[in-house]
Order: sequence, then C-alpha cells, then structure tokens
Amino acid sequence: MGTAGADAGGAAGERRRLMNVAYRLLGSLAESEDAVQEAYARWYALPRNRRDEIVSPGAWLTTVTGRICLDVLGSARARRERYVGAWLPDPLPDRAEWDTGRGTGPGALADPADQLVLDESVTMAFLVVLESMTPAERVAFVLHDVFRYPFAEIAGILGRTPAACKQLAASARRRVRGARAPATAAGQADAVRQVKEAWQTRNIAALVGLLDPAAVMTADGGGLAGTVLRPVEGGARIARYMVAIADRAPGLELLERSVNGVPGLVARRAGAVVTVASFEVAEGRVTRIWVVRNPEKLRPWGQDGAGGEAGGVSAAPL
Repeated sequence: MGTAGADAGGAAGERRRLMNVAYRLLGSLAESEDAVQEAYARWYALPRNRRDEIVSPGAWLTTVTGRICLDVLGSARARRERYVGAWLPDPLPDRAEWDTGRGTGPGALADPADQLVLDESVTMAFLVVLESMTPAERVAFVLHDVFRYPFAEIAGILGRTPAACKQLAASARRRVRGARAPATAAGQADAVRQVKEAWQTRNIAALVGLLDPAAVMTADGGGLAGTVLRPVEGGARIARYMVAIADRAPGLELLERSVNGVPGLVARRAGAVVTVASFEVAEGRVTRIWVVRNPEKLRPWGQDGAGGEAGGVSAAPL
C-alpha cells in the first residue's frame, strides 16, 4: 500500500475499524479483507494533493468501503444460489484460538480475524438476521445502529436521501426486534454444555429435552465437506440425526469454545478443527444450531483448520 502520507492523514490506523464494518456487512472474512484492500488501493491511487485535502481519511475510507460492500452484497444473492447447500457467515474464534502461526516477522500480514471486535453485533444469530435484509437495509442499519454513522453520511454511500436511509434502518430494526431474545451468557454456556454431554453419550431423550420442538439446524459444508444440504427441522429429528452421526465420527474431540463471542462447540480431529457449531438459546432450550464445516471458513481456527476431512457425512460431528 505504501506509507507516504498515510500516518499523517490518519488512513493507516483505520484498518481495524474498516474490517469491523466490512465483516458485519458481508459476513465473510475473505470478502471483508478484499473490500478493505480495495478501499486502501483507491485511497493510495489518489494524487497526493487530493489526499491532503481530505479532512477525515477515516470517513473517506468508510464511505468507499461501504460502497464496495454494497456492490458485493448486490451480487451475493446470485453467487449464493450457486453455493452447494446453505451459506452461513464465517464463524469467528476467540482471540486465544486465532491462528498465530502464519508468520510474525515485520512483513507478515495479520490474520483478518485478528482485526475484529467480538460483541453482540457479530453473533451468528445476529449475522443471520442481517442476511435476511436487503443490501441497502443492511448498510443503513449496520452503519447507523452499530457504528453510529449519521444518515447524512450513509446517504452518500447508498445514493439516497437521509430520510430514505432512516426508513431503511427502521425497516431493518424491525427485523432485528422480531428475533428471539437471546439467553444470558451463563444460560447459553449451560445449554451448550448439556448438548455436548448428551451428544457424547448418544442420549436422544436428553437431546430432545434440550432442543425446542421447533428447533432448526442449518449446516454449511460448501460442497467441500460432507453435511446435510437442507436444514433439519424439529427437535426430535435433530436429536436423532446428531446421535446417528455420532457413531460414524470416531476419533473426534468435542470442545466448548467461544464462537462469535458466545459459547459454542468445536470438533477437532487429530488437532484440526473440522466443525464449528453456534447456538441460539431461548428460555433454556436450543432453538437454532448453525454448523460450519466448509474448511475455507475454518482457517482462522488454527493453521491446520483447513485440513479437515471432506468426505461424507461420517466425517461430520454435528
């Protein structure tokens, strides 16, 4: 990217914030990194005198990143229609779980996940709700409600009036309010722990008791790892499925880990992460399970994370 004028203009220090904006807009680490890289490329393509005239490089970069993300969101639906099975946002590990083995020298690039702040706006449940929004709703809501950008600035990104952007954010807000109230951290951790224990003991009755009767499990293998291609609906069906595959997945280590900032489960085989599971818990019962097995989405979970098996369902621990 170069460094001339960047520190003086404040541009170089904006990368973390831009990654946080882009991930919440796109739900993909790779796409977020590409969007931020493109925004910086456009910044450094400006003549030096033009850059010096920009009062707030951070605002300029955020605007450009927002526009790039808007374009990506506009094409995402068509791309995801070609995706094998369900598409889920990339799961994020806790800082202690991030892969730090990719190089530490002066020229090493930081893992994109290392730039992200884990809070309620990156939980899998929240990101899935964001996926239900139109691109314009998502941009207006994330920038205003999460990052507190004024509608006047958002209008410049969306090419609409501030009043129209305010309406978009209000529509998106109604979708978020329609989601179930999340469990407390302690309640979530307790439910996840019980699911882990019931799965390990192949206890169908216990699993049925832990799952809401209307629970839904969605899995993302991306065609690169075996898993169900359609959501499994109903607590009893999910319980039977989980127990059925338990016997076909020998040698797995199931661990309680933070996933996108809340308690979840991680399955490892021979030290490599092969599955990451997120949960939504309401009133003491699991209502949603999101299972990510696509190895491309598991890379931040360890340098061996992409080495999991890509065979049939027998390799799937959830």
